Amino acid sequence: MEKQGCLLKYFQNQALENPSFFYDVQLDSDEQITNIFWADVGMIVDYGLFGDVVSFDTTYKTSEANRPFGVFVGFNHHRETVIFGAALMYDETSDSFTWLFETFLEAMSNKAPKSIFTDQDAAMAKACANVMPNTYHMLCTWHIMNNAIKNASSIFKGDDQVIAFLSTCMKNYEEEDEFLHAWEEMLNTYNAHGNPWLSSIFRLKEKWAKPYVNWAWSAGMHNTQLSESFNASLKSYVKSDYDVVEFFKHFDRLLNDKWYKELEAEYALCYKLPSVAIFTSMVIKAGNTYTKAIFDEFQIQYEKSLDYNLVGCIQDGDDIVFKVAFNGHPKERCVRVKKDNTISCSCRLFEIEGILCRHEIKNPY
Repeated sequence: MEKQGCLLKYFQNQALENPSFFYDVQLDSDEQITNIFWADVGMIVDYGLFGDVVSFDTTYKTSEANRPFGVFVGFNHHRETVIFGAALMYDETSDSFTWLFETFLEAMSNKAPKSIFTDQDAAMAKACANVMPNTYHMLCTWHIMNNAIKNASSIFKGDDQVIAFLSTCMKNYEEEDEFLHAWEEMLNTYNAHGNPWLSSIFRLKEKWAKPYVNWAWSAGMHNTQLSESFNASLKSYVKSDYDVVEFFKHFDRLLNDKWYKELEAEYALCYKLPSVAIFTSMVIKAGNTYTKAIFDEFQIQYEKSLDYNLVGCIQDGDDIVFKVAFNGHPKERCVRVKKDNTISCSCRLFEIEGILCRHEIKNPY
């Protein structure tokens, strides 16, 4: 009870210092604290700006009875990790996750993310579907690969082959029928129709296979490694013998260091010129518009566009559709230019990650 009183006092003091500080605790039947969630004003502001895609992970365990520490993280415009909220959990049941996700949304003015990445925890998935039914739930590719090695390597006769096959499913097969054909062919080749893990991961294909996740906004995030990277840095701030209150105080120190790093990136953005490899009006304008991290990604696409050719053009109603192909390659991409000058490509890179693709850059308009 003494630790609980100290913890509540700590949160109350934080709220007194800043009325925008949000925290909530869940109590059991004996009035003991079970789950705790909190988000300060910086987290809430960051979520308002960058919270379309969220990664949630409970890998890190505290020394307080090995309790799971959950963290909601995302990208900012410098492609650096930002924290949207944190939770100290009693357990990892569906009820606990339901309370946590509901509390998270309450803190964020009931604005649900467009997409969320988690591991394959069934209780987490159930709570996510109930609380955020319109959020696209994707699975961490890193966790899938690790589980594949544990459960399917013997069938594929080696870690490399199972990883190679799943990587192809995640990156190369864009059409559903193409993916389904490859999956069936794999089952036949390795006589794997009865493998329970492959059956279970196939049932979840809409959460990880490219033909399905290509229709969800991801901002370039593909897994929960943002959370895992954050957990790794947390270990350098938090010692194993810290109690709950000390844990939160040192967690605040980590947050302050991350915010200082963001200020440094903002300063560099204002006073340092971007590194421009090709001097064209489009590249120079992008360099003056984007942050360094986003500009670097754009410039990669621009450089790749030089190896693409316009191979066709048709009128489709009020739209103009250009066909673009890599030099000497038969596969074509369709770039559609609408009457209002908006543009889209069949590769959907802009719709998925917000980066203009090499095919759209090749558009002559």
